[in-house]
Amino acid sequence: MSREDQKKFEDYGYVLDDLSQGKMIGSRQSFRNEPLVQLVGEYYFTLLEAVPRSGSTMLIHERLYIGKELPREKISHVIGRINYDDLSSTAKIELPPIIEDIVIKNEKPFIKFFNIAQPVTPRMHSLELIPGIGKKYTWTILRCREEQIFQSFEDIKNRTGLSDPAKLIAKRILEELVEKELKYRLFTRTV
Repeated sequence: MSREDQKKFEDYGYVLDDLSQGKMIGSRQSFRNEPLVQLVGEYYFTLLEAVPRSGSTMLIHERLYIGKELPREKISHVIGRINYDDLSSTAKIELPPIIEDIVIKNEKPFIKFFNIAQPVTPRMHSLELIPGIGKKYTWTILRCREEQIFQSFEDIKNRTGLSDPAKLIAKRILEELVEKELKYRLFTRTV
């Protein structure tokens, strides 16, 4: 990810949990009593906390505008980025299916990844960082994309035999959000 990408903000986020009564914070278990919403960003998969507008109701999995350009309908302001460990137990449960939904709805950048992925070291290809893709699948993917670039997840599945590319990408994204000290990040930013 380039430095320019690091400076950009999320425009849309998906609700992971609506903490309308507030939440416990910190190691001393103090209580923050203002309503909060925990979200995952649609583009960088940034984990965020925000304050809802008074009277707004949030539905888990709801897509909300959280950007800076237009007036926000349901979010008063974004407090900031959080770590996976800061998520509520509900948010942790909802995160995997929401990530998978985002990947499926926005397949274009992930198809591009399959089409342009390069080695990260002389012995390891970035495709191998995706759970379920080892050396055999990496060589199959590289051979197939030389013949013709991939057009969709279905195309990848049909031509390479990879069972569910979207699910595998979602697993990698979740791994990147959970693990703080990963050496390589393909789809997320560090907090």
